[in-house]
Formats: sequence, C-alpha cells, structure tokens
Amino acid sequence: MKVKHLAAVLFATSACLAGLYSHAADAPKVLRAVPQSDLKILDPIWTTTSITRNYGYCVYDMLFGVDEGGTPQPEMVDKYSKSADELTWTFTLRKNLKFSDGTPITTADVIASLNRWAQRDTLGQLMYSLMDSMTANDSETFTIKLKKPFGVMLYALSKPSSLPPFIMPERVANTPADTQISDTTASGPYMLKKDEYRPGDKIVFVKNPYYVPRDEPPSGTAGGKHVYVDRLEWVVLKDAQTQANALANGEVDMLELVPAEQYSALAANPQITLATGIHATQTATVQMNHFIPPFNDPRIAKAAVLAVNQEAMMRGQVQNKDLYQTCTTIYPCDSKWASNETLYFTGKPQFAEAKKLLKDAGYDGKPIVLMYQTDIASLNKYPPIMAQLLKNAGFNVDLQAMDWPTLQARRAKRVPVAEGGWNMFITAWAGLENSNPLFFPALSGNGEKGWIGWATDPELEKLKLQFLEATDEGRQKQLATDIQKRVFETGLFIPLGASKTVVAYRKGVVSGDVKSPVTVWWNLKKN
Repeated sequence: MKVKHLAAVLFATSACLAGLYSHAADAPKVLRAVPQSDLKILDPIWTTTSITRNYGYCVYDMLFGVDEGGTPQPEMVDKYSKSADELTWTFTLRKNLKFSDGTPITTADVIASLNRWAQRDTLGQLMYSLMDSMTANDSETFTIKLKKPFGVMLYALSKPSSLPPFIMPERVANTPADTQISDTTASGPYMLKKDEYRPGDKIVFVKNPYYVPRDEPPSGTAGGKHVYVDRLEWVVLKDAQTQANALANGEVDMLELVPAEQYSALAANPQITLATGIHATQTATVQMNHFIPPFNDPRIAKAAVLAVNQEAMMRGQVQNKDLYQTCTTIYPCDSKWASNETLYFTGKPQFAEAKKLLKDAGYDGKPIVLMYQTDIASLNKYPPIMAQLLKNAGFNVDLQAMDWPTLQARRAKRVPVAEGGWNMFITAWAGLENSNPLFFPALSGNGEKGWIGWATDPELEKLKLQFLEATDEGRQKQLATDIQKRVFETGLFIPLGASKTVVAYRKGVVSGDVKSPVTVWWNLKKN
C-alpha cells in the first residue's frame, strides 16, 4: 500500500510540474522597453519627431524600405518598372495585403497616403513638383507619370525618416495634412492597443493578425518584419537613474537610448549588454525660427552660428569621447558629401564677431526663447550650454524647460513669442536623414510649406533642384558644397557634431535587434 501511495504521489507531482512547465511555455512573451521619450502624437506625417516615427514603423508599412546599406528594397510592392525615358513608373502591390481591421489594402489607400505625405515632406514636395499624374490602374497597380526624370524615386518611396511615406487607409489619409489623425488602423506588423494607451505611463502594441511579412531576412527598414512577442510595452520613465535601475533590476528588458550619465554604470554591469552599432549615428543641430524676429534677419542668425562651441556642446551632452565626433559639415562626418568649406564657421566660438553682427543688425535685446526638452536623454544637456554661449555672444536668453511632446507641439506654431511662439530648439538627425541634400528636412527654403523654421530661400531650393538634375558625381559634390555654404551664408541652422546611439539590453534576455538607420521593433525576441 505504501508503494502504491508513493507512486500516486509521484504521479500527481509530475503532473503538477508538467502543468507548470506547460503554463510557463504558454505564458505570453512580453517585451518591456523604455522608449527614447513619451509618445503623445500618433501621426507620423504631422511631425518629424523620432518617437512618433518609431511608432509609425510599428503600425504602418511602406512601399519600399532601405536595407542596412541604405539601398531601397521592395516592401509592400511586389514588382515595379520604369520606362526608358524614366518618365513613367508602374508599381504592383503584393497580393493579399490587409489592414488590421481585415480590409484589403488597395492602390486607393496608397495614392491617398502619398498625397498626404507629400504635403508635409520636403522630398515629397520636390517629387510632386515634377509629377504629371498618379493614377490607379486597378486595385493592385498604379502608375506615376513625370514631367521630368526624378532619379531618387525609390529613395523617396523608401525614405526612412523625416518623413517616411507610411501607408494608411484612404479614409485616414484623406485627413488634412495639418490636422492630426486619430484612427490608428494599422498596415504594419503591430497594432496599437488603444484601450491601454496611456501617455506618460505605458504604450502597448500587439501583433497585427493580418500582416504578412516578406520572405527575405530583415535588413534596415526592409525585408521580413516578423513579430515574435505577444506584447511590446513601451514603459515611459523620464528619469535617467530610474531607467538604469529598472533595467538592472529586470523591471524592463531594454533601453532604446542609454542616458549619457548612466553609460559607465551600465557598461560595468555584467548582466547588461550595450550595443553601439545597431543604429546610425546622430547629427545634432540647432534649429532657428526664421519666420519671426530676430532670426528672420540673417545677420542675427549668423551671430548665433558664431556663438557655437561644438566641443563644449558635444562633450557636455555625450560625455564619453569615444561616442562623439565634432565636424563642421552639415552632412554626416566623413560622409560622401561632407566638406570643410563652411565660410566663417569653425565650430569654435567667435564672440567678438557675433557681437559686431548683433550691433550692425540693431538687435534690440529681446530674449531669445530657447526651448529645452528635459526628458530626451540624447538631447537634454545641449540647451543649457547653448544658452550660456548665446549670452556670451551678446544675446539675452529665455531658457524654457518642457517635455519633448510639449516642445513638438509648440515648435509647430508660427506665431510671435508673446503668443506662444519660439526662437530656437535643438534636435538630432539619424544617419540617412542628412546624408543627402534632397533627404534632409532642415535644408528647406520653402517658407511656410517647408520644414519647421520656415525659412524662405529660393536660392537654396534652386541649388537642390540642380543637385537632383546633375548626373556627374563631381558636379553633385560641388552642388552639395554650395548648398552647405548657403546654409552658413543665411544662418539656416547650426551643426554640432555626431554621436553614436547606445542601446542597452538585459544580457541573454533580448535578441534579434535589426541593424537599421532608425529604431525598429520587429524581429526582437524575448528569451
């Protein structure tokens, strides 16, 4: 009887353990990550901010993506062709594409989405200025006819950032481009769980059941976009120490951007893996509002340029010398179009020259409103340093602290400072964004139709068109340099240098991150 009783006990125990193991195997895989900032804007066409772009890559797909080498590859497109004269392009979508509500994705959705994108994006505006028509042949095939060849067509349709041409339902894309959308119906690998969308706390994504990834391996923003977790949770933690503690304690699995002040401590933790080669370097820039005084006067804008101390700015923000590089070019340091021809700009402060320009321009001493984002680990040290440099150059400065979503909303306002306007803020551009004069949103002279800052500079726009039409690389190089010189001639914006982005993971817990010019959230696995 004792043997039978023992056998019964062992059987029951084994069954219980088997149930526990089965339950563990079936438990939802939840990947918890701290994003670079809070997500309050859900329209990746309305804003160029990185966190909204990253959200866009979760929930939307594109006609083309770029591989890790920056080459466009088909994504939603199955096949395409162009005529011998390069004036007619025909695109056919992959079969059985569907939105997250189960409705088919058609060329009507594509055309509406591209129309809305082109109203906000500088490269899209250029593309449309050369376009004769865009028409749907049927639900899967559409044709673009051009007045002139547009040699960067595939680069435009695969633009990885600022602004990617994401595909939305036609009803959503018909929203005016200057009005934020609220419908989050997805075409991409994830869906936003709107019932758990809590800005300032947590943003939750789940797999889009209707999304069909491509067969190719993931590379950059192209290839197969597979979701291997049941839930992706962005846990919003604004304090750098809190972020580091949460990762070390296992409360989160990864940090999208490692705060500079926590880099050394995390690097010394054997349970943490740091990666610096996953995403492209970032080029930081000081952006000025040319729509209102005083930076609508190029002399005053150039005085601000002369105030900059690149080394002080980069050292103060990034702190680790191995993670940043100063260079005076507006393009990525050491890149194809980079040049040292920068007129008067040396990256070192020239306060006497700046003060002279302010005097000649009749600067009235009104404070410059410099918006200061306190919650972005990769940007929040720059503004106080810039404020002091401006003061040394003769400016009065009003340094106004706010979170990144507030800055995003405020920077879109073309109103005087007294009515909630602004004069200056600091941002950063990922890898490919400033790698080409045609891709770089800050290279905008389109006035109110252009990027934030709204400079009006027909000469800059003329140089960009000449760059597009040039076929000789030597000629392109000269035009890229001429464009750079024009930036400094007008004081359009100020380059600060480049820094590496650092991602942190719990060792052995997260794998599958895709090498890409921007942060993407597919292919990640929770081990």
